[in-house]
Amino acid sequence: MSGNISGQPIASRDLGPGLPAMFDRYKNRFEQELSRSVRLPEGTDPYTLIRYHLGWADQRGVTARSAISQGKAMRPTLCLFACEALEQDPDRALPAAAALELIHNFSLIHDDIQDQDVERRHQPTVWSIWGVPKALVAGDAMRSVGDVCLLNTSRYGVPPQTILKISNILTSSYLEMIQGQCLDLGFESSTEITSADYLQMIAFKTGALIRSSMEIGALLATEDPAAFQAFSTFGSCVGRAFQIRDDYLGIWGDTSLTGKSAGNDIRRRKKSFPIVYAFERASGKNREDLLRIYIQEDIDDDDVGRVLAILDDVGARDESESLTEASAEQALEAIASVSLPAWARTEAEGLVDFLARRQY
Repeated sequence: MSGNISGQPIASRDLGPGLPAMFDRYKNRFEQELSRSVRLPEGTDPYTLIRYHLGWADQRGVTARSAISQGKAMRPTLCLFACEALEQDPDRALPAAAALELIHNFSLIHDDIQDQDVERRHQPTVWSIWGVPKALVAGDAMRSVGDVCLLNTSRYGVPPQTILKISNILTSSYLEMIQGQCLDLGFESSTEITSADYLQMIAFKTGALIRSSMEIGALLATEDPAAFQAFSTFGSCVGRAFQIRDDYLGIWGDTSLTGKSAGNDIRRRKKSFPIVYAFERASGKNREDLLRIYIQEDIDDDDVGRVLAILDDVGARDESESLTEASAEQALEAIASVSLPAWARTEAEGLVDFLARRQY
């Protein structure tokens, strides 16, 4: 089977919206804060593994010229944006932004072990190089460093009671994230998952940390409970849109843009939203074939093709796009009543458009 599921010539493909301006605006300040806050001894485990995963060093511990393997830093960007959108100096949220990125990355190290993924961000995963035991320790250490980073918020004159509140938000959110991961692992052996079950799982696994990014940024800017709740809801809806779009790209995305093998989510029998929807809606031979394929040890190209045909039959692609668009609209509705500068509202709209229509 061809890796180009879309079948479109590269030149004619819709590359989707570009990365919103906010990602560029906060990038340098955030990276400086992360570097300043995370004092990792060079050449010492588990710090060598952490530095490698963050893109700061190669496998031998040699400092990289540029952090090419780092992700989009979406969660810290959302935190800084929420703070500035509510007309507070975003520097006040820099330590929290660093903490959010570290907590997110600890989960990625552990996810790669559980999923047995050997590549992330176009380089070998930590466990695939150093083994599972050391990777587990590196993930645990990164989580602890994230907790400590958050306390640096005191440098910016944030009152102790506010620091306690944002610490509680962060810890509660990554406990939800861990709960979501456990639910996701349980889904692997089940074919009776409903769309509602799936949406609850991603609200924990993906949505909780994204939601808390907005909540922390808002809380560091204002004590207005209405603004806090609006940004919290915005974060929840954005998290859902982000994950459903991710599921879409995992099946129908352009491999040259996503960096993932075509049909990989199907081959791994991953219960992403389109697959869950298909199990709910498929009947007759379609359901029989889905059940047969998803209890097999290995899924070959013909099986992938058959699953894709079933997804088309039940309208899973259209449903995924519709749910993403609905989540994006709900996100913007959540902050419609909040008084925001014109630039912030424009950027919020650009962010939602990017997350709902991105191609990578």
